[in-house]
Amino acid sequence: MTFKPQALTPYLSARHYFGAEQRRHREGAGLSLVQLAGIVNSSKSTLARIETAELMPPPDLPGRLDAAFGADRHFHGLYELAKREAHPDQYRRFMDFEAQAEVIENFGSQAVPGLLQTKEYAAALLSCQEDLTREQVEERVSARLSRQDRLNSAQPPLRWAIIDESVLRRKVGSAECMHKQLARLLEQVDTPDSMVQVMPFSAGPHSLMGGALTLLTLPKGSVMAYEEGIRVGHLYEDRDSVKKWRRQYEVLRANALPPAASAELIRDAMEDYKPCSTPPS
Repeated sequence: MTFKPQALTPYLSARHYFGAEQRRHREGAGLSLVQLAGIVNSSKSTLARIETAELMPPPDLPGRLDAAFGADRHFHGLYELAKREAHPDQYRRFMDFEAQAEVIENFGSQAVPGLLQTKEYAAALLSCQEDLTREQVEERVSARLSRQDRLNSAQPPLRWAIIDESVLRRKVGSAECMHKQLARLLEQVDTPDSMVQVMPFSAGPHSLMGGALTLLTLPKGSVMAYEEGIRVGHLYEDRDSVKKWRRQYEVLRANALPPAASAELIRDAMEDYKPCSTPPS
């Protein structure tokens, strides 16, 4: 029986168009999926699922496809559009603002903010959502990591993160995963572009317990507030609402540990996740 590739629907979304363009360029070059996989250092199954829009392209694939086909950042541009579709609709406007923001201020009460997450931590966290398939978890992880691209640019945004001590104490994934995640946090505690503070248990209750908050300052000075619950988030753009969230964040910042003490608490938590060394026999 002759194999017939699955029909594509390129104009359904940017992700579908990315997959259709990958197939068009591949077939135009006379390459099979196996051959292309060898050129771009991927797998046949991954490329096949990308062509049928079953999987979000990983962040490093567009550049390799552009190089393989001499496509002059064609796939890079498609990916920039497609990566936003891995997020639920209510996040898309927030994502647009985050991509423009000059200052990003986060508070996380239960988890490390997305811009500071490692790949392993993000995967373990998203895997807790029972309604997500393995493929959807992979998509969300890739999309979350793609948001960190700006952090390595020539002009990264200024980041200020406040995290509750419970984030340090609740194990997400393996001990190795947590140790690596806290090491990432420690690197960001006090740099020219980032600051991390810990809200200790000893500070008692506060107004943002149980939720997450992000404040985005855009190039022209306007500020947006994004408050996130368990399943839904709300973007506040009006001045009065943003002022209310800003005040709560400033109170939190004033009561959190300073960077040096925060770093010490992070190091203390890392000891709980230190890999066990096997004594020589």
